[in-house]
Amino acid sequence: MNINGTLVAQAIVFALLVLFTMKFVWPPIAAALDERASKIADGLAAAEKAKSELSSANQRVETELAQSRTESAARLADAERRGQAIVEEAKAKAAEEAGKIVAAAKAEAELQTVKARETLREQVATLAVKGAEQILRKEVDAGVHASLLNQLKTEL
Repeated sequence: MNINGTLVAQAIVFALLVLFTMKFVWPPIAAALDERASKIADGLAAAEKAKSELSSANQRVETELAQSRTESAARLADAERRGQAIVEEAKAKAAEEAGKIVAAAKAEAELQTVKARETLREQVATLAVKGAEQILRKEVDAGVHASLLNQLKTEL
């Protein structure tokens, strides 16, 4: 065996092996690698899309939260104003009612004062008549001197 013949035979067998591998073995491997690469690229694109959607969803959530906070602050301020208005209205009603009560009390006091004066006048007139009766030692007729008593009442 000649080393050159062996070397040539091995080169031919190697060339046939390379041709066989390139024709039958390599295309399925390359197709599988390409398919795997496309799946990875699709997965990365989907992940990037999901990341951008998550970012936009977070922005929408932040916007909604800010809007909700603003609305709740506005509602709280409105409730505060309504509460103050109700308190002021109640104060006004209470003041009005107190005014009515004070006016009624003043009218009642005035009426009581007038009644007390009338009673006092009558008592003074009676006492004057009794005093005059005792001074004169005779009985004074009240019916005859009614005009004098009325005059005395008006003077008092």
